[in-house]
Amino acid sequence: MLLEAAGIRKVFGKLTALDGAALSVGENEFHGLIGPNGSGKSTLMKCIAGAEVPTQGKVSFVNTDITAFTPTERARAGMSLKFQITSVLPSLTLYDNILLALQAQSSLIDLLFSRTRDALHEQVMTMLTQFRLADRAFEAAAALSHGQQQWLEIAMALAGKPKLLLLDEPTGGMSLEERRVTGELLQPIKHHCSLVIVEHDLDFIRDICDRLTVLDQGKVLASGTVSEIQANKAVQEIYLRRA
Repeated sequence: MLLEAAGIRKVFGKLTALDGAALSVGENEFHGLIGPNGSGKSTLMKCIAGAEVPTQGKVSFVNTDITAFTPTERARAGMSLKFQITSVLPSLTLYDNILLALQAQSSLIDLLFSRTRDALHEQVMTMLTQFRLADRAFEAAAALSHGQQQWLEIAMALAGKPKLLLLDEPTGGMSLEERRVTGELLQPIKHHCSLVIVEHDLDFIRDICDRLTVLDQGKVLASGTVSEIQANKAVQEIYLRRA
């Protein structure tokens, strides 16, 4: 397995957000994390990414225990995270946002002597083309629609060529057409990167994911293929109850 989170418990004061949650993700797998509001999805994602430290449990990545790793150390190991709120630099061009993400992988010497801009030009344009943004490369990121800013940030998150990309509600606030395009843009990365995605849009997540894990009240209710989860009576009851 590429990623294994086992027995994850997270307590905030008197609130138990996660109670023995688990998640396993294989190579080149798109894995959806779903469940009602307050079920612990984002907390589990943060425990995997290092933004939160589990009260109990273990997170392994590429056969290494990373439970105590910082987010930076996890990034160096090949993990990349994009939360729902965009963190692009709005006053910079799309080109420079991607360039900065790529330069983060460069040595200090290369950066000091400005060796990277010309060397990375082709990579910048390739990534912008992949996310259908090349024709706006030299516009300020602030001029993009919300959906396009999300695409730009996903491109930035992929700049370091991670083994695993974590996406927390990437389609929040998007139009139906932007959601459809987002699915199309994500599919090609499966050849070189696994994905864990938290999403409320069940149609979207069903269309792109290989497997789903369902959380309810901090615990795993079910995990399996999309068809297995769709047929699961307990999962159906949860969504009907919370509808």
